[in-house]
Amino acid sequence: MRKIKFVLFVILIFAGAIMMTGMASEKGVKSKKDNNIVYVYGPGGPFGPMEELAKRFSKGQGIQVQVVAGPEGKWIENAKQNGDIIYGGSSYMLRNFSFAHPKLLSEDSWVELYSRPAGILVRKGNPKNIQTFADLTKENVRIVDVNGAGQLGLWEDLAGRKGLIPDIQQNIAVSVKTSAEAIELWKLDSTIDAWITYESWHYRLQNETDLVKFSEEDKLYRGTPAALTLKGQNKKMAEKFLTYLQTEEAHKVFQKWGWK
Repeated sequence: MRKIKFVLFVILIFAGAIMMTGMASEKGVKSKKDNNIVYVYGPGGPFGPMEELAKRFSKGQGIQVQVVAGPEGKWIENAKQNGDIIYGGSSYMLRNFSFAHPKLLSEDSWVELYSRPAGILVRKGNPKNIQTFADLTKENVRIVDVNGAGQLGLWEDLAGRKGLIPDIQQNIAVSVKTSAEAIELWKLDSTIDAWITYESWHYRLQNETDLVKFSEEDKLYRGTPAALTLKGQNKKMAEKFLTYLQTEEAHKVFQKWGWK
């Protein structure tokens, strides 16, 4: 009986050792796999062109570029651990990011990609017949304002040129902090008539919006910056992807998504 117990004990120890070896091997493979990924983080606005270009680059270089986008709070902890590139929805947005997270970005690598123009998103069919910025001051026009996410002060800059700040302010029905919140509100509340934002958001929401463009003389542009992180594990490939984002091929993709 004692011999049987001893044999079972040895078998259990041997099986445990095999399991631990397998787990260590799997962990090693996972770590190696992660080292072949370039992680790119940023807000949702530029996600469309960033994701398309990441797929093109990945196919050509044989390495995966993974773009994670959305409100900063959803990805910042992961970005601190494995981020290779951080991009912004405007220059001030990435600058504020660098203030909030010192020693995360490589300032020397900072590049400005392409500018995107502001526009007005309206309901499909444009039932309130909004054709100009001044039309937003009409009675019974309800506006959603994104007070952040690269759009901080956007409507005020546009309205200030025409002396319409008080008139636009009185028609702002609700203010939110992120574009994600604005999109959710747009889908849930059909009484919201307009969103003063970037033209690029229309290309992400073509089924839910029509786009009213400003005349060239009235357009307001903001940039799209990007920078390497200081602790990125794939600096060489991250640098190559950042360089690729500055090519004419990349520019054409951004233009397709509503950039200048």
